[in-house]
Amino acid sequence: MSGIDDRESGFENKYAHDQELEFKANARRNKLVGLWAAELMGLNGEAATAYAKTVIIADFEEAGDDDVFRKLRADFDAKKVDVSDHLLRKQMDALMAEARNQVQTET
Repeated sequence: MSGIDDRESGFENKYAHDQELEFKANARRNKLVGLWAAELMGLNGEAATAYAKTVIIADFEEAGDDDVFRKLRADFDAKKVDVSDHLLRKQMDALMAEARNQVQTET
């Protein structure tokens, strides 16, 4: 049974590794989308970096992307930045793909 146990352990290790990479990619995407949003709101330098951190933190409110979307939508509305929901979701998706590539390249 050692072969089956080894195989099961291998699958578990791969799953854990894949989950870790996805977590890192999600955090990276949130940073990237936060920096993008900061630029649209006229923030730069340390203010942009600080804002991106608030976007990363917002993602811990609930599972999925809706918490990040709501934060960005509310911040855009408060700053009167004209970005449609469609464009916002499209940018989030595009930056997720970029973040996954960056994380995979780093490992």
